[in-house]
Amino acid sequence: MRIRIDAVDLPGLSRPGSADGDTPGHGNIHVAVQRRDRPAEVLEPQPGDAPSATWTLECTARTSPNGTEVEGPYVQDRLGRRFVYLSWGTVDASGVFTMFRRAKLMLDVIPADVLAAAAREGLLVGRLGLTDQQGGPLCARVEPPHIAWTAERAG
Repeated sequence: MRIRIDAVDLPGLSRPGSADGDTPGHGNIHVAVQRRDRPAEVLEPQPGDAPSATWTLECTARTSPNGTEVEGPYVQDRLGRRFVYLSWGTVDASGVFTMFRRAKLMLDVIPADVLAAAAREGLLVGRLGLTDQQGGPLCARVEPPHIAWTAERAG
């Protein structure tokens, strides 16, 4: 099975800091999928001003007493809750990505019928916008209705 993340509405390449200095500003902002248990290893960083971004992740799906469980190199598993991290970071002149915030795309809230269909059809697709209500990079837990999950035939 694969997971495809289709993102739109990226927040831009820079974000000013707060006037009180509590929140630092960032430049050359990118977003990428973080590898499980390796915060410094990210997949395909995309610039924050791109019109859209897409990542396709290889994973496995298996049936368990709890339903369909998804595992893979980019699927995090903390306390039985599975999710995919989208990491926001800056990219310096040498191409080094330094994370400053991240979003958790929660997999355990996907309806059981959608997850089972994705396991059969071969593709789970998550569609979301990446700009938060303040105009910055989306962070924290991301669940429906902020992300729409569908099953599609892999092709």
